[in-house]
Amino acid sequence: MASRLDRNLVVETALRLLNEVGLDGLTLRRIAKELNVQAPALYWHFKNKQALLDEMATEMFRRMTDPLTGPHTGPSDLGDTWQEMLGLTCSALRRGLLGYRDGGKVFSGTRMTDESYAGPLDLMMRRLTTSGFGVGEAAHAWWTAYNFTIGLVIEEQSIYPEPGKPETRDPAYDVEDREQRLGGSYPLAALAGREMFGDLDRSFDAGMRIVIAGIEATKGRAEGS
Repeated sequence: MASRLDRNLVVETALRLLNEVGLDGLTLRRIAKELNVQAPALYWHFKNKQALLDEMATEMFRRMTDPLTGPHTGPSDLGDTWQEMLGLTCSALRRGLLGYRDGGKVFSGTRMTDESYAGPLDLMMRRLTTSGFGVGEAAHAWWTAYNFTIGLVIEEQSIYPEPGKPETRDPAYDVEDREQRLGGSYPLAALAGREMFGDLDRSFDAGMRIVIAGIEATKGRAEGS
């Protein structure tokens, strides 16, 4: 196994193990054991865990954006308007990250290891600027929608830690229990929990509508655009 060890194999193994053990349990030693090699063998490819996480995030991004920017993708696949484009791309980002345990945490704060991000970003910037945005406000529009999505995914994955397993909902986010505890003294806070921790697809859609409405309302007013 060691003679065939390369960066791609290490990353593929790490992404697979991520769904089994989560981010805290994903160690270079655990990956090495899965590959039947000694841990020092991995340091030829990644100097530390952060370097591996950077490469994992880059591969996750490639997989998420390929369906949107591949050779068989046309302009209509990204929507007819910039609003639809933001909604579709953020939905794809969310869907992709939710496919990995702790995907939001892995992706946030990491650095891309190549320029594979530049093509999708350039495409979105072009769609926004041709829709009347200045370069500066186009960048801020995407950055705001992107960060909303990443933040929401991190929260979602604290509620449902295992991808595709709604039965693993963290009991700390039990809506009915929360309402019983808070309802007597804090009735509005109790009701808010149902919106925040109930139907998460609905919560994402509502949040994206707010983000897009805010971008629409401030379009053309941003300084330096």
